[in-house]
Amino acid sequence: MNYVSEHPQDNTPGVNMNLSAQPIKMRGEKVSVFYGAKQALFGVDLDIPEKMVTALIGPSGCGKSTFLRSLNRMNDTIEGCRVEGKITLDNEDIYDPKIDVVELRARVGMVFQKPNPFPKSIFDNVAYGPRIHGLVKDRTDLEETVITSLKKASLYEEVKDRLHDAGTGLSGGQQQRLCIARAIAVSPEVILMDEPCSALDPIATAKIEELIDELRQNYTIAIVTHSMQQAARVSQKTAFFHLGNIVEEGETEAIFTAPKEKRTQDYITGRFG
Repeated sequence: MNYVSEHPQDNTPGVNMNLSAQPIKMRGEKVSVFYGAKQALFGVDLDIPEKMVTALIGPSGCGKSTFLRSLNRMNDTIEGCRVEGKITLDNEDIYDPKIDVVELRARVGMVFQKPNPFPKSIFDNVAYGPRIHGLVKDRTDLEETVITSLKKASLYEEVKDRLHDAGTGLSGGQQQRLCIARAIAVSPEVILMDEPCSALDPIATAKIEELIDELRQNYTIAIVTHSMQQAARVSQKTAFFHLGNIVEEGETEAIFTAPKEKRTQDYITGRFG
């Protein structure tokens, strides 16, 4: 089953597809995560290359979402969760006690599985981050930031005449793009996406995938997905997780066409998972 030939990678001129030549934006070294006495990740090493999409794949409960959440310390919000090892952003340890977690989460944004717009207007959803982080000088600056973010999320043309309507009134796909606009309004460097299309229909999914491809020109992206086809379509690097370990990682095309590990081969051909 050759997903890559069915869904060819974007080989946009000027986009470097050589992983080894790409700068590393985030790096996990020997990352272990515990929920109380239960260990969910076992000494994971993984580099997230700059301005590329890294897909985390694997069966349910394999640790891929746990690793993703550790990249912006979302696991801090879970009682009894403990992270060991080292995770860096631009060579800076994000678990250093001196790190401002609020600032970290502005630099490393998160888009969740289920669209979660605030019960506010479309405008106020996007304006929320720039306001609380003090990123705008005045109302004009704020309006410009909101419009730019909605345009980057490919949503502005659909909502420009109803910016003061409730964000929760949008369709599922539009709500997810609103959440992406909200994430990019604070000018993050990295965007984490935890199965962003799992609640969406195929048309909405295609729009989000198109958007991911556009966003990687300016942002580093890590995405958890259960869809092999989606991983093949949107990512340049893929890491296959199984039972809290990384079995294999590398260029997406190589992982899908010539995996080195039998477990990887079995998973991507649907023999388990």
